[in-house]
Amino acid sequence: MSGNIGFIGLGLMGEGFTRRLIEKGYRVAGFDIDAARTKAAAGWGVTVAQNAADVARQSDIILTCVINTAAVEAATLGADGIAQAPDLKGKIVVDHSTTELEATHRIAKALAARGAAFVDAPVSGGPGAAKAGTLAIMAGGDDAAIATIAPLMRDLGTMTHMGAVGTGQATKLVNQTLVLTNYCVIAEALRLAEAYGVDAAKIPKALATGHAGSNLLAAAMPQMIAEDFAPRGFARQVLKDLEMLQGAAREQHLAMPMASQALTLYRLLVASGKSELDATAVVTLYPKP
Repeated sequence: MSGNIGFIGLGLMGEGFTRRLIEKGYRVAGFDIDAARTKAAAGWGVTVAQNAADVARQSDIILTCVINTAAVEAATLGADGIAQAPDLKGKIVVDHSTTELEATHRIAKALAARGAAFVDAPVSGGPGAAKAGTLAIMAGGDDAAIATIAPLMRDLGTMTHMGAVGTGQATKLVNQTLVLTNYCVIAEALRLAEAYGVDAAKIPKALATGHAGSNLLAAAMPQMIAEDFAPRGFARQVLKDLEMLQGAAREQHLAMPMASQALTLYRLLVASGKSELDATAVVTLYPKP
């Protein structure tokens, strides 16, 4: 494989990804349905493609990171999608989006019919980690495809091969269960600290070496204290993922009461007009003491 990488989706995450890739010396052909984003990406070295099919034409490995399952399907199987490229034989498509499992399997099958391998590799860490190359990458795919993309993934973060196609997305659901419910728990903990006069800014450091310490606590509590809700990840995206999680749980008849409560809270947050704020804005649903 050469250093020709394609990237579809140039939003907050896509910017971090593509800046990192260019910094590491890859040639990156990129496209976003928002022409302004595509134009902006050209400013940091992305070669502009006309559509997703054009990205695939120019690239050996094509990465996608888009907003939802419908966008993944459009980017891969749509009228101007990857599957419409003239020759996909030997190419690999890696989906870094958070995508519904049924669609993941359908997309993989359709691309295989065109000669392309598919890896579902959702990520955790946010735009900052994408830019720094410190993402957690959960990958599902066959051994050959995983081996081929491994050097590239090492430049983006730490990849764990979870199993066959679909297991990456299933692992992301586990991740979202832990992370998205934890936003709500951290918000509750902050209000408790404030009610009892604790200097909440000291909590992440005070708890860091105990069982309560976590990457998320250190990142989210200071944002909540400062009411800094500039989006690292939009509240609407959290709601989308929680709805997806609820559907997956229903398919397996799983009881997930904590995730269900988080879903209710993010539905309230989005309904109150705060969909474009960061996920940490969930703290605004909790009255200050």
